[in-house]
Amino acid sequence: MPTQTRKPFLLDFEKPLCELESRIAQIRELAAENNVDVSAQIQELEAKAVQLRQEIFSALTPSQRLQLARHPRRPSTLDYIQAICDDWFEMHGDRGGYDDPALVGGVARLDGKPVVILGHQKGRDTKDNVARNFGMASPGGYRKAMRLMDHANRFQMPIITLIDTPGAWAGVDAEKLGQGEAIAYNLREMFALDVPILCTVIGEGGSGGALGIGVGDRLMMFEHSVYTVATPEACAAILWKDASRSPQAASALKITAWDLKELGIIDQILPEPSSGAHADPLGAAQNLKKALLENLQDLLSLSAKQRRDLRYQKFRQMGKYTLA
Repeated sequence: MPTQTRKPFLLDFEKPLCELESRIAQIRELAAENNVDVSAQIQELEAKAVQLRQEIFSALTPSQRLQLARHPRRPSTLDYIQAICDDWFEMHGDRGGYDDPALVGGVARLDGKPVVILGHQKGRDTKDNVARNFGMASPGGYRKAMRLMDHANRFQMPIITLIDTPGAWAGVDAEKLGQGEAIAYNLREMFALDVPILCTVIGEGGSGGALGIGVGDRLMMFEHSVYTVATPEACAAILWKDASRSPQAASALKITAWDLKELGIIDQILPEPSSGAHADPLGAAQNLKKALLENLQDLLSLSAKQRRDLRYQKFRQMGKYTLA
C-alpha cells in the first residue's frame, strides 16, 4: 500500500515562498524529462526566491514571530540535545512522587565537557502535546529541575536550560501542589548556585513558566523566539476583552528578541537559518552550540563568587527607569 506524503505545515506568510519553490522544482523536473536546458530561467527564479525569503523574514511582525516560535516543526529541547551533545542520560523524577514529561533534563557532554541540560518539552502532534501537557510544566517539573540543578552544583557541572513554554501549568491541581512556591523556590535557589548557568529561549518563553528555569548568568534568545509576561491572546482578553486583538498586544508587549535586547533583558540574539529554525534544525543547533561554548568559556574564567554577584546585579538592574 503506498504511503501518503505528509503536507508541510505552512504559515500564511510562508506560502508565497513555498509556491515559488514548488514552481522551481516542477520546472526542473519537466526540463529533465524533456531534456531541455532551462538553467538560466531556474537561476533567475532561484534568485527571486532568495530575495523573497529575505524580504519576508526581515520584516516579520511580532505576531508573525510568535507564530514561528510556536511552529510545530520547530526544534524542541530534546532535538537540540541530540544535535549538540556527545552523550546524554535523561534523569527522571522530583523525588516527591512525580516525573513531569513537560520538563526534561539530565547529564550530557557538550564538546567533551560534562554539563546538566534541562528544558521544556512540547509535542510534535496533538497526541504528543497532550502527553507533554503542551510544554506547561507542573510543580513536580520545577522541583525535578531544581533537583538536577542541585546535582550539577554539587558536582561542579555547568547548567544549560532551554526555555520553550506558553507558561506554567495553571490548573487547579497545580495550585494545590504548590505551583507558585515551586517556581519561587527555583528563582531564589538559582541565584545562589556556584556553577555557570546558561539560559536560552528556543521558542516561546512564557511568564513564570519560563522564569522557573530562567535565572542565569547569560540569557540568550533565538531571533524568531519570543519572551513575554503573558501570551498576547491572554493580554488582549484581559485589556480589551477580545482575544482577536492579540496582534496589537504582541506589538505592545515588546516580545521579540530585538525588543528585549534593547531593554537589557537578554544578553545575546542567536541567528536562525534563513527560513527559521524549523527549516534547518541542524543549522540552528550549530548556532546554539557555538554560543553555548563561547559563553561557557567566558564564565568559567570567573570565580563562583564573581558569577553569583554578576548574576544578582544583572537581574537587579532589570526594570530601572529614569525620569525625563
